[in-house]
Amino acid sequence: MYKLNTTKITLLAGHILFWLFNYCLIAFATNLNWNGFTQDSGSFQYAYLYGLFFNALLFYTQIFWLFPKMYIQDKKRIFYVVSFFMIFLISIVETYFDFLLLNFYGIHNEQIGSSFYSNSLIHIVYSVAGFYYILRFEYKKSEKLNQALVEENYKTELQYLKAQLNPHFLFNGINSVYHLIGKNDVLAKETLLQFSGLLRYQLYESNTHILLYKELDYVLKYIKIEETRRGSDIRLNYDIQTQSSKLKIAPLLLIPFIENAFKHCSNHLDSNANTIKIKIEEAERKLHLNVVNSFDESTYENRVGGIGLANVEKRLSLLYTDKHQLDIKKNKGNHIVNLYISL
Repeated sequence: MYKLNTTKITLLAGHILFWLFNYCLIAFATNLNWNGFTQDSGSFQYAYLYGLFFNALLFYTQIFWLFPKMYIQDKKRIFYVVSFFMIFLISIVETYFDFLLLNFYGIHNEQIGSSFYSNSLIHIVYSVAGFYYILRFEYKKSEKLNQALVEENYKTELQYLKAQLNPHFLFNGINSVYHLIGKNDVLAKETLLQFSGLLRYQLYESNTHILLYKELDYVLKYIKIEETRRGSDIRLNYDIQTQSSKLKIAPLLLIPFIENAFKHCSNHLDSNANTIKIKIEEAERKLHLNVVNSFDESTYENRVGGIGLANVEKRLSLLYTDKHQLDIKKNKGNHIVNLYISL
């Protein structure tokens, strides 16, 4: 079934109304006299009618022919020559019409030269108006097209980055369960069940922006799995607080920083020296993630991996371009991450 394009219909109706309003306002609602034509005699209404027709002809010639066929085809010299020729030609034609109408009404005290001059000025105005109208229209259309391409590129890149992130998380999770097998099989089974829930969340619930509390619940479950795996080898302290239950966030932005803390935490014989501190706080639509973990200077520089952090930094730049601040630094044997996001 044929579907009407309401945008084009609205645009067409707007143009028709503009010319009708233009004519009615000037021809009947004012006391203008022009080139000898007067309101009282009725000659002005006829003169303005065909004059407005010639103005519209120049206006739409710019839009539908001169601009698309010459100007944007890089034929600018021909464009200017043809434009001025048409203004000159139509000015002569309208002046001839003026001459006939003046004779019809018996008006003989007007100079045809002055009529040609004034007609030419008006025609230049409408021709230029048509040019700038279509120029602005094409610019807006180009901006919308460019914006659509940018958004499509963003979506494609985000899908690619997320595709990389999921296997990275899967590798780390399996590695966590592996360390429990043989040591505590019951706990390994329980951890594997928890891990399957986290993986299900990644695959089926984290495709778009999600509720913040769900993402924080996911983070908390991950921390507890790592807490079980590492046991007494580390001193773990975590605190997660949120005020709003309605805020949304892009999924899987926080977990790579926490993964990184567990993965690269120091492994000193004194477990009290192996520390991880995690604090996540949301207040007044501002989310703050603070992760601090101790690390071993001798092995830190030779660590492998890091794809998760690289990906999340790219995702942050795409999703929260001017709405986030990420600060990563090392200080006295500690790796410190501070992430601020405006939700």
